[in-house]
Amino acid sequence: MSIRAQEHQNLEDGKTEELIGDDGVLIEVKKLEKSSRRIRSKIGMEASLDSVWSVLTDYEKLSDFIPGLVVSELVEKEGNRVRLFQMGQQNLALGLKFNAKAVLDCFEKELEILPYGRRREIDFKMVEGDFQLFEGKWSIEQLDKGIHGEALDLQFNDFPTTLTYTVEVKPKMWLPVRLVEGRLCKEIKTNLMSVRDAAQKVIEGVIHDL
Repeated sequence: MSIRAQEHQNLEDGKTEELIGDDGVLIEVKKLEKSSRRIRSKIGMEASLDSVWSVLTDYEKLSDFIPGLVVSELVEKEGNRVRLFQMGQQNLALGLKFNAKAVLDCFEKELEILPYGRRREIDFKMVEGDFQLFEGKWSIEQLDKGIHGEALDLQFNDFPTTLTYTVEVKPKMWLPVRLVEGRLCKEIKTNLMSVRDAAQKVIEGVIHDL
């Protein structure tokens, strides 16, 4: 992986670190205060906005293909609000496991028509769980043919659709923020690639059925 900017532990308040891997995932980490981080990640894909949306909103099947997500349960749905219970798990050294649980309220936004394409988003906020703060959004953008995306993300210009995941996180007092930040970045990258692969399989399945 090529890395630009500083190491995580040297981040100063308000500073942003940008990580771009050979796997095509962009990750930016911004230190908001001593124990808070904003993580923005983005990936390009050969899939339609509708395909990505169908994958993201099939909530109870997310744990079928996202490796670190062991439980994704739909608690209730009312209008555009969805309440989920999710539990993630990661393997640590010596056979130990790290678990994180959260009850999330997700808000499915309406489709936006943009000058250069279409966008649809899901806002989420933790209402109960293992963090002091955990909130953000999923954002899917599909560009019209021949249109280029944001100038700051030129590496995604060859893809018709991009998926962006942004989260602000503040761990419990007893959890080191550097540890949480590092594990979240790794998990987010895996999640984005898993959603991309699932969405592209939706396209392949449609073509196969024609």
